[in-house]
Amino acid sequence: MKALLNIQKKLYPNLLEAMHQRYAVLQHVDLFQPIGRRGLAEHTNLTERVVRSEIIFLQEQGFIYITTKGMHITKEGKMILDQLAAFMGEISGLSVLEKQIKDKLQLEHVFIVPGNSDKDDWVKQEMGKTCISFLKENIHTASTIAVTGGTTMAAVADVMTPLETEQCLFVPARGGIGEKVENQANTIAAEMAKKAEGDYRLLYVPDPLSETLYQTIINEPAINEVLQKIKDSDVILHGIGDALTMAHRRKTPEKIITQLKADKAVSEAFGYYFNDTGKVVHKVRTVGIQLEDVGSIQHVIAIAGGESKAQAIASYFKRGKSDLLITDEAAAEKILREY
Repeated sequence: MKALLNIQKKLYPNLLEAMHQRYAVLQHVDLFQPIGRRGLAEHTNLTERVVRSEIIFLQEQGFIYITTKGMHITKEGKMILDQLAAFMGEISGLSVLEKQIKDKLQLEHVFIVPGNSDKDDWVKQEMGKTCISFLKENIHTASTIAVTGGTTMAAVADVMTPLETEQCLFVPARGGIGEKVENQANTIAAEMAKKAEGDYRLLYVPDPLSETLYQTIINEPAINEVLQKIKDSDVILHGIGDALTMAHRRKTPEKIITQLKADKAVSEAFGYYFNDTGKVVHKVRTVGIQLEDVGSIQHVIAIAGGESKAQAIASYFKRGKSDLLITDEAAAEKILREY
């Protein structure tokens, strides 16, 4: 593949640039449809003249169609987009970056999408689509899928589609009342189930909990039933948080935040805070998935991106609990450069 690409660059120096340009236009139509020409130019950083020319070409090929509300991608256009994804990753260097991150973090699977999710929300959606593609390729029977909360997981829910298998059960990986409702694990699990044509169970408990309340809640039969389904999950979809950002989001007492700083906490997942060597320096009492449960689950998929998450991602994977990372180009490059 690499040799062929080098030949193409020499014989047709403008070919790959044109392909990249058309791929970008098609990709952004798919992401933001219906979208107008001006909006497309802003998202792709192309001039309106170039966008106009590409729209004409893609419309003539039957890859997009135009309505009064804007442009939409056709079924054939979507098929071409999916088929081009691996090739475009190769020519943009993402395949090389994936291998470097796999070696750096000692992971079995790494998928990297272009961009920086700190700056562009659509990058989170691309990470979500990559996650869904993996699920479709690897989930072939009715499965229980546990999901955590957060903006990245909400983006995955936004782009969820039917999984083309027996009805899957979606469950929140942990409690979370108190966060913004759209970012709570309950909301995300229900949204994913609806779009995947599956079923769901909810877990109405606060996060974090006092020890007394924890002991009371886990003995409630209804809560216990959901907890068992969570612990028996076949798949976990989870984010990785910056330690201090997550501590402030949970309204953590200042005394504990001061301790987290002293212990140099840099990442958070499942209510556990880790330092830069992957050591647990603090744990929040939560109802749901515990770190010790993760090792027995078939597919543990971490989805996190953006330059701001680079150190957190590197820290978390020193635990060796997850074997699959979906991230973006900005986070991957910073991990290689600094961590």
